[in-house]
Amino acid sequence: MQLPRPNAEVIARKAAIVSRLRAVLPSAAVIDDPAETRAYECDGLSAYRCPPLAVLLPGTTAEVATALKICREERVPVVPRGSGTSLSGGALPTSDAVILGLGRMNRVLETDLANRFIRVEAGRTNLSVTGAVEGEGFFYAPDPSSQLACAIGGNIAMNSGGAHCLKYGVTTNNLLGVTLVTMAGEVVEIGGPWMEAGGLDLLGVICGSEGQLGVVTEAVLRVLPKPEGARPVLIGFNSNEVAGACVADIIRAGVLPVAIEFMDRPCIRACEEFAKAGYPDCEALLIIEVEGSPAEIDDQLARIGEIARRHDPVELRESRSEAESARIWLGRKSAFGAMGRINDYMCLDGTIPVSALPHVLKRIGEMSRGYGLDVANVFHAGDGNMHPLILFNANKPGDLEKCEALGADILRLCVEVGGCLSGEHGVGIEKRDLMVAQFTEEDMEAQMRVKDVFDPDWLLNPAKVFPLEASAARRGA
Repeated sequence: MQLPRPNAEVIARKAAIVSRLRAVLPSAAVIDDPAETRAYECDGLSAYRCPPLAVLLPGTTAEVATALKICREERVPVVPRGSGTSLSGGALPTSDAVILGLGRMNRVLETDLANRFIRVEAGRTNLSVTGAVEGEGFFYAPDPSSQLACAIGGNIAMNSGGAHCLKYGVTTNNLLGVTLVTMAGEVVEIGGPWMEAGGLDLLGVICGSEGQLGVVTEAVLRVLPKPEGARPVLIGFNSNEVAGACVADIIRAGVLPVAIEFMDRPCIRACEEFAKAGYPDCEALLIIEVEGSPAEIDDQLARIGEIARRHDPVELRESRSEAESARIWLGRKSAFGAMGRINDYMCLDGTIPVSALPHVLKRIGEMSRGYGLDVANVFHAGDGNMHPLILFNANKPGDLEKCEALGADILRLCVEVGGCLSGEHGVGIEKRDLMVAQFTEEDMEAQMRVKDVFDPDWLLNPAKVFPLEASAARRGA
């Protein structure tokens, strides 16, 4: 995977471009000192880095519109950025691009609990949306593992999910409207605080578009009443395949937990060393949470326990208190940080049919041994959104390339069994060359024609989503 080389002509024009931007934006909102822009040279996919031409930190939608209009006139590419937690390189800059960071735009603009919505700026963090309404008994459902840091704008760009997406869906199921700024500087309102907007489903086009069509500056989000109660159960198994089969049986039985999370031995071990959550010594672990009234919770956990016992679990531990529930979730919530303490890793994001879990887990194990790289599995098992963590040594020549090759094979496997390349991390740069594994030429052309309409000069979030040859040809058209 090779990043575009710096464009000398664009760099030479840097002073003039920055001067124009400084004339219309607050001085603190324009950063061009190389020492300061270095903080924006990568996102969560930190194996790849490229310093941007400059960084813009607008504070209002009007400032975003002004900045985009100038950048279009100067033909400067723009990379929208929320909190920089993207794991697919979605906020990675090119050397001729400006980063448009939305971190200063983090206000709550409107709260209407009678109609169950909240309007926030796109730089507000995911967890703080719930924080704004939980005192009144409400919450925002999508809960990515990075929810403490990740921004709503980034969640919309990648259609993020989280542990509770099995019951409540991902971002698109909880998004009612957006304020979008086009590359031409036009401010457009799409959707709004109602159940179903009229006309074309442009909101469905925007959510998951990875910053290719416009910059989301505000969002109207659905908030929900908190459930009466919730309780998890922890179940250990002697193999990944058996744990996968148990998940498939639970879904097949018609039980709908709020979450089913999977961890394998390498991940369990790392989480235990880091969080001391008290997990059992086993090959695979499921954390299954249900919610409702006490009677509903008891009934669901009884049915889940009955199904799990058919698979001869090593341990079945049902929470009996809030403290026990927090302890069960502690390791899972710490998983990515725990793995990062012991190894460099690349986190994948393929999605598969739940019924294919046993087969895919077995094949990942075989591929791992074939490549000589360990793979730790931690993912949202209920909806088949897998997150294999490929462990490698970033300082060992050839290891990154080997890691990428193994990752590509795993993602192709996901497509082969009827799944797709991404569930919530997006395509970014990580999967752009794999798009042809899932989409035909006609499919790709249709997607690129949508971008042509919103961003005819192809200046928004360059070198992402589409194979480089295709996007380069479009930009030169």
